[in-house]
Amino acid sequence: MGQLENMQVFVRIVEAGSITKAAEQLNLAKSAVSKRLGDLETRLGSKLINRTTRTSSLTDAGNQYYQRVKLLIGEVDSLNGDMACKTQVLSGSLRLAVPLSFGISHLTPAIDVFMRQHPDLHIEIDFSDRKVDIIEGGYDLAFRIGSLPDSGLQARKITPIKHAICASPSYLKRQGMPTTPKELATHKIVKYGNWPLAGMPLLDSTGQQHLVNMDACLTANNGDAMKQIALSGHGIVMLPTFIVWDALAKGDLVPILENYSLATMHAYAVYPSTRYLPRKVRSLIDFLVERFGDQPYWD
Repeated sequence: MGQLENMQVFVRIVEAGSITKAAEQLNLAKSAVSKRLGDLETRLGSKLINRTTRTSSLTDAGNQYYQRVKLLIGEVDSLNGDMACKTQVLSGSLRLAVPLSFGISHLTPAIDVFMRQHPDLHIEIDFSDRKVDIIEGGYDLAFRIGSLPDSGLQARKITPIKHAICASPSYLKRQGMPTTPKELATHKIVKYGNWPLAGMPLLDSTGQQHLVNMDACLTANNGDAMKQIALSGHGIVMLPTFIVWDALAKGDLVPILENYSLATMHAYAVYPSTRYLPRKVRSLIDFLVERFGDQPYWD
């Protein structure tokens, strides 16, 4: 293996946090990764990483080398990407982390189309609502919904996410149709697990906020499960429209308090903050932005 490849292995070790994790991400034996790091240190005549049986840390020389090598590898990737643009062929692997409901219902059909356009790509998808560490997990790209905390990651808005307040016709026939946020306090609510303790803020047509505090008949951490409970007539739900849009269109769920809304969120593509974004990653992001847009089909 050449010096450039050893540099790439070194960067992966640093960003993964250990030789073991880097080996898993590279699909190489731990001993092979360790040897390539040793070969690089021998060539440079300097120790880059302090290693013990349990921990590893960058030396001062290793930190300086890492900062410069990242830029060098980025330039090489950029050059390779520019040359590849001449043929428009995307190849290699893409490792994605996507939220469960949105990923299965909407990203999977989109990725199906993208794969047909680029058959030489191998895509690995991790479906989970947990917040993954992109760098440590070796992901090229993750998708997140909601507000983004400050971090060293880059993000691009993919599409707006709106919410609907709704219930089944059978529930509304039995319990009545609420006409103000205050009336929700007398109804059964199917609530998401991270509901704000201070109450759910609803905005009226003037932008005034109304905090809604309600007892839940069921609390869950998955929107599809909540939709099924609502469809069965157990209570009112507040869910993203990308989950309930089909049920609303069929009349299986009925919108409530349409003059009130939750603040619009966004779906984001999140990726490591590096100088160069691989063309295959950039191409997928561009494709999804164009496919969903500011007015996604579910709205």
